[in-house]
Amino acid sequence: MAKIAANKVREFRAEAKFQRSSPQKAKLVLDTIKGMRVEQALNTIHFSSKKMAPVIEKVLRSAIQNATYISQEQGLDIDVDNLYVRTAVANEGPRMKRIRPAPMGRAFRYQRRMVHVVITVAEKKSPTAVSVIEPEVPAASTKPAVKKAPAKKAAAKKTAVKKAAVKKTAAKKTAATKAAK
Repeated sequence: MAKIAANKVREFRAEAKFQRSSPQKAKLVLDTIKGMRVEQALNTIHFSSKKMAPVIEKVLRSAIQNATYISQEQGLDIDVDNLYVRTAVANEGPRMKRIRPAPMGRAFRYQRRMVHVVITVAEKKSPTAVSVIEPEVPAASTKPAVKKAPAKKAAAKKTAVKKAAVKKTAAKKTAATKAAK
C-alpha cells in the first residue's frame, strides 16, 4: 500500500450574508465558476448579466485578498496565480414574510428569500509537490497468487424450437408404446 506525503492545502474563505436574492439564482452564477482558476472566474463573473454577479465578484475578490493577507501574516508562500475556486456555495438565509392584497378583501402571503454566499479558494499544487512513498516489501515474503475458477455461466433457457422438438419426440415415444401393445 502506498502512502501519500503531501503538505496540507490551505483554504481561504469569504462570505456575504443576508443578500437579497434567492439561493437558486445565486447557484446559477456559482456553478459557472466552481473549479476555475481565480483570474478566469473573475472574468467570467465580470461579464455575466445576472443580478448576483457583482455580489459574487465582490466575495471572490475578498477571498483572494484574504489569501494574500494571511500568507503575508503567517509567512506562507502562496502564489495568487495558482489560486482556484475550491468551493462556491449559496446557503439559504432567513425569509421575510410579506402580504400581498388579494381580491374580496383577502390577503396572500409570500416570502422574500435571502442567501448566504460562501466562496473558498485554495492554491493548486503542481504534480511534483505530491510525492508517493512506496513501502519496502521483502521479495521472499510474497505469497503465490491463488487462481480462481472461471465463473459458471447461467443455464440457457430452452428456446421455443427446442421445446417443440422435445414434445414431438415425447409424442412419438408414447405413440410407439401404444402401437407395441
